[in-house]
Amino acid sequence: MTKAHQYQTNLVWTGNKGSGTMDYRSYDRSYVISVSHKPDILGSSDSAFMGDKGRYNPEDLLVSSLSSCHMLWYLHLCSQNGIIVLDYKDTAIGRMTEKDDGSGHFTEVVLNPIVTINRAEDIERAIALHEQANKMCFIANSCNFPVRHEAQCLIEKS
Repeated sequence: MTKAHQYQTNLVWTGNKGSGTMDYRSYDRSYVISVSHKPDILGSSDSAFMGDKGRYNPEDLLVSSLSSCHMLWYLHLCSQNGIIVLDYKDTAIGRMTEKDDGSGHFTEVVLNPIVTINRAEDIERAIALHEQANKMCFIANSCNFPVRHEAQCLIEKS
């Protein structure tokens, strides 16, 4: 049975300095993303595109969405398979190409999870579950570019 889910966000541009978009330099790229009952996200364009480097940009949010979706599926699969994860960290890297006309697209995202588990005999299965998590991730399944993972698995030292 297929289940449908809906997600609603609200976005408000906060960058009007008084003259709107009169020219390319007359406005800020700042905005606020809000979701009911959640903290606001302060966003801007990437600083390479005249944005505020102190705010999240859409590219940051896409890469972090892929990283967090993968982690949540991975933890779920580990719990189903009796693998006890004690720690999980990821440094995800997204690569984007910009074209001469200013458009662009992501060419890949590489997840670099470092997972700590409690039993050495589970390492092989723990590493293999990343492949399944990648196949299950809603966000990765929605992308038109590869999402790869280069996972490491550590054992908690007693």
